[in-house]
Amino acid sequence: MSENRHEHAAGQVIERHRHDEHQLVYVIRGVLAVRTDRGAWVACADRAVWMPAGTWHEHRVYGASEVLTLMFPSHDAPLDGTAPAVIAVSALLRELLIAATEPGLGAAEAARLHLVLRDRLRRAQDRPLTLPVARDPRLAHACRLVTEDLSRPRTTAWLARRTGTSERTLSRLFRVEFGTTYPQWRTTTRVFHAMIELAEGASVTRTAHRCGWATPSAFVETFTRTMGRTPGSYRAGQPRRPEPGDAP
Repeated sequence: MSENRHEHAAGQVIERHRHDEHQLVYVIRGVLAVRTDRGAWVACADRAVWMPAGTWHEHRVYGASEVLTLMFPSHDAPLDGTAPAVIAVSALLRELLIAATEPGLGAAEAARLHLVLRDRLRRAQDRPLTLPVARDPRLAHACRLVTEDLSRPRTTAWLARRTGTSERTLSRLFRVEFGTTYPQWRTTTRVFHAMIELAEGASVTRTAHRCGWATPSAFVETFTRTMGRTPGSYRAGQPRRPEPGDAP
């Protein structure tokens, strides 16, 4: 297993590439969006992204970020080697990931850390926060219309008119391609983009408005239910950009 620790500037893009080994991506601070032909995943303080060997992908950094990458041989993976995944990072797993990427580790110490790290990865729970890529052009068009301006609550009827299809067909496409309803997909999309806004230093109030919540309290409730922590505590670990009306 090999490992690296990198600092990246906000907005940096690591162009489309692939590895002969499996890769685990974790972010100590900031947010890293990992995109493949299948969809997009987020690595952050409590989630790591598992990228199987041979998968074409690109990284985009949101907020000044410190990123850890660990590589595993294709024949000896602690996680499923067939599809990208998001795993929960417990306090212990976080410390193991940080320790395993410290510079100057001796071979014996590194070997002991790697054994424990593999054991904890096998026990890690799936914490999916994924934005799948639409195949049907009508569904892809509808998704673009929503993400272009999340502050506006687009209804299925409005999207159907704009994409030249029926509400029934559009609802079916969300279920068939994404395995979810339109409201569920939109909530995931808003949380995904809220993580990016917060990582770039936006206030909780501003993030709530830009991502389409009627009130900051409604945003806090949804974000906490999805991420297991409040947006305020999530933002506390990110570089701050003071703004008027910043919510706690």
